[in-house]
Amino acid sequence: MGPLHGIKVLDLSRVLAGPWATQLLADFGADVLKVEKPDGGDDTRAWGPPYLRDAAGKDSRESAYFLSTNRGKRSLAIDLATAAGQQTVAQLAAKADVLVENFKVGGLKKYALDFATLSEQHPRLIYCSITGFGQDGPYAERAGYDAMIQGLGGIMSITGVPDGEPGAGPQKIGVAAADLMTGMYAVSAILGALYHREKTGRGQHIDLSLLDTQVAWLANQGMNYLIGGQVPTRMGTAHPNIVPYQVFAASDGHLMLAVGNNSQFAKWCELAGEPQLSSDERFATNAARVLNREVLVARVSELTLRKPLDFWLTALSAAGVPCGPINSIDRVFADPQVQHRGMLQQLAHSLGSVPTVINPIKFSDSTLEHKKAPPMLGEHTDEALFDWLR
Repeated sequence: MGPLHGIKVLDLSRVLAGPWATQLLADFGADVLKVEKPDGGDDTRAWGPPYLRDAAGKDSRESAYFLSTNRGKRSLAIDLATAAGQQTVAQLAAKADVLVENFKVGGLKKYALDFATLSEQHPRLIYCSITGFGQDGPYAERAGYDAMIQGLGGIMSITGVPDGEPGAGPQKIGVAAADLMTGMYAVSAILGALYHREKTGRGQHIDLSLLDTQVAWLANQGMNYLIGGQVPTRMGTAHPNIVPYQVFAASDGHLMLAVGNNSQFAKWCELAGEPQLSSDERFATNAARVLNREVLVARVSELTLRKPLDFWLTALSAAGVPCGPINSIDRVFADPQVQHRGMLQQLAHSLGSVPTVINPIKFSDSTLEHKKAPPMLGEHTDEALFDWLR
């Protein structure tokens, strides 16, 4: 059984941040009921192509986007705009341990499904609200989407090609990182609230915003500014605090070289045929290497070009110097380590089967559940209502 077996989660969220969180809770064994509007369901069902194909090879209109974030759940088609739908969801909430929603601030109050209303009858309920900007503040009423949050929250200002170089300009991260990270924070908060409830018997409201999350995971870059006083800028693949730590060209490809300490730098210098570099006072410590970044990176670039990619990957790995190729997505799934870890699995689906990238957590004493494919719209309405409300 999963570690959350027996926990009931009512999922009133759509798109990504909320569904990502509830998918992880489902992986942990929670019974997750995803409430969707009967006309079309979660918006991401239509966010394609690509779409899952049925046995005849025809597009099903089940998008890859939706399939990526709704594994393990049961879908209920319920119209919240109707009194009957509101009553049904309220009855489900009374049975739930956790409710996750991402309506606009105050959006569920008109349905009497807000935390204040539900917690009066169900004080053990853990109620997680995910919004763009939080439940209060000057931006609280605004809609928030990942791309705008990446811009507003600073991550795009430090992502992309540096000014003055070809292709310079801010870049969005290749996945909706603000949404995904908010979903991860939501899971942590819910687990903390469940533990708190074990001790106190009380649920609570979790107020989580995309902007707060984006600011929080500026991590070392945020602290670099707060401590050093200098505004971080785009550095391409380079690291602001470690050198050499970026992409370099080999004679036939590119590799990510991630030298994390002086010992690793000395080993790299030996393999590059210039051991004296590691004792040069300009490069002997990481602090010195950061100060002399331009000179060192130029020299490393010259040296890596002398050998093919396979040489560097093999020799550096054997020497314990972190490095890796720049894999395309197809090569990621073909990688022997990824395959050995079983990261890609097939799940039985009503249309045949669907591939899924599993939860990466591996417990020694609990089993993660990857049995249920993402549901068709309303697939479990009668079944789930019977299970929870009988």
